[in-house]
Amino acid sequence: MTEALQSENTPEQHLDSFREALKHGKNQHIWRMLSDLHPAEIAHVLESLPTNERQFVWKMVNPDDEGDILLFVNDEVRAGLIKDMDSSELIAATDGMDMDDLADLLNDLPDVVIKEVLYSLDKQDRQRLESVLSYPEDSAGGLMDVDTVTVRADVTLDVVMRYLRLRGELPAFTDKLIVVNRYDMYLGYLDLAKILTSDPGLTVADIMSIEMEPIPVSLEAHEVARLFEKRDLISSPVVNHENRLIGRITIDDVVDVIRDEGDHSLMSMAGMHEEDDMFAPVISSARRRAVWLGINLLTAFLAAWVIGLFQLTLERVVALAVLMPIAASMGGIAGTQTLTLVIRGMALGHISKSNSRWLLYKEAAVGALNGIVWAIVVATIAILWFGNVMIGAFIGAAMLINLVFAAIAGFSIPLLLKRLNIDPALAGSVILTTVTDIIGYIAFLGMATLYFL
Repeated sequence: MTEALQSENTPEQHLDSFREALKHGKNQHIWRMLSDLHPAEIAHVLESLPTNERQFVWKMVNPDDEGDILLFVNDEVRAGLIKDMDSSELIAATDGMDMDDLADLLNDLPDVVIKEVLYSLDKQDRQRLESVLSYPEDSAGGLMDVDTVTVRADVTLDVVMRYLRLRGELPAFTDKLIVVNRYDMYLGYLDLAKILTSDPGLTVADIMSIEMEPIPVSLEAHEVARLFEKRDLISSPVVNHENRLIGRITIDDVVDVIRDEGDHSLMSMAGMHEEDDMFAPVISSARRRAVWLGINLLTAFLAAWVIGLFQLTLERVVALAVLMPIAASMGGIAGTQTLTLVIRGMALGHISKSNSRWLLYKEAAVGALNGIVWAIVVATIAILWFGNVMIGAFIGAAMLINLVFAAIAGFSIPLLLKRLNIDPALAGSVILTTVTDIIGYIAFLGMATLYFL
C-alpha cells in the first residue's frame, strides 16, 4: 500500500493523471488534484503541459496558491501565465510574499502592477524590497532575505527565550539567531539548540559561535552555493562592506541556484536557455534554435572548405573519403571529454594557475595514450579493409595527432573563453568541434596528399 502511494506521488504520475483527466473533461477531478498538491508540484505539472492545457489548468488553481506557483515555474512559463492575469489577480498573488521572493517576481510584472504592489507595502517593507533590488540577481544580495532575527551579546538566554515566545513565529529555515551590536555589526551566531540546552542564566556571549564568517553581499551566487555545500549550512548571515548585517541566505534559495546552474550548463551546450519553455509554440521554438543552427552551419562550411583543399587527393584515392570522418569524430569525442571535465572543474573551483599546467600535461598524456591505442586499432582495420599499408599508417597517425590536439584544445578553450568573459558551456563545444574536425582532416588528408600526389 505504501509503495502504491509513493508511486502515485511521483511527478510522472501527477502529469499522467492530469492529462487523463483533461482528456476526459473531468474538471472536478482536476480541481481535487490541484487542491492536494504543493505549489511546486503544480508548477511542475504546468511546465509539462502544452500551452492550451496549461492555461486551462491555471484557471482552476486556488488563487491563494498563485503567487507561490509563479515563483516555482520557469521565466518563460511565468511570463505566459502573467500575461493572462489581470492587475487585481497579480496584486493579490504578491500579497504576503517574502521580500526576496517578491524581488524575484517583481521584474516580470507589468509596470502598472509594480506601482500598485509598491504602493500597497508599508514603509519598512518597501525599504526592505528596495534593499534586495539594489543588488545583482546573481549575487548574495540578490539571494538574501532581509527578514532576520537578531540578539545582543550581553542579554541572558532567559531574555532571549522570552523574546522568542513574544515574537511567536520565526522566519522559515531559522536554525540560528544572529548576534549583533547596537549598530547592527555582525558578531557571531547563536544556535537554537544551544538556547534550549544551556543554562538560562548564561549570556549570549558565553555560548555564541564566532568561527563562521558571514557572506559578503557582493559574493557571486555560485560561490554562495559552494560555501553552503562545504559548510553544510542551512542559513548564513549576509553583511555589507562595513560588516553590517543586512540579511540572510537560506538553503532553499541555494538549492535553486544549484539547479539553475546545472540546467544552464546542460542547455547552453546546445545553444539554448534553461528558462525556455519546452512546450512553447513551434514558431517561437524554431526561431530561438535557428540562431545556433546558423552558427554551427558556418563552422561546418569552414570544415567543408578545408576538405575542399584536398579535392584532387580525394578524387584519386576514394578510400580517403571513406576513412576521413573517423579521425575527426574520435578527436571530437576525446576533446569533449576533456572540455566537460575542465568546465566542471572551473565551476567547482578546482582549477587554478597553480595546477592548470599539471592538468594540461595530464590531459595531453591521456590523449596521447588513447591516440596510440586507437591508432593501432584503426590502422589495422584500414589495412585489412583496403589492403594498403600507407592508408592505414596515415589514418593511424592522424588519429594520434588529433587526439593529442583535442585534449589540448578541450583544456585550453574553456580557460580562454572565461578570460574573454564568454560562457565556456555556451561556446566551448562549437569551437572544439570545429578545431578537431579541421585538425583531423588536415592531418589525414595532408599526409595522404604529400604521398599520393
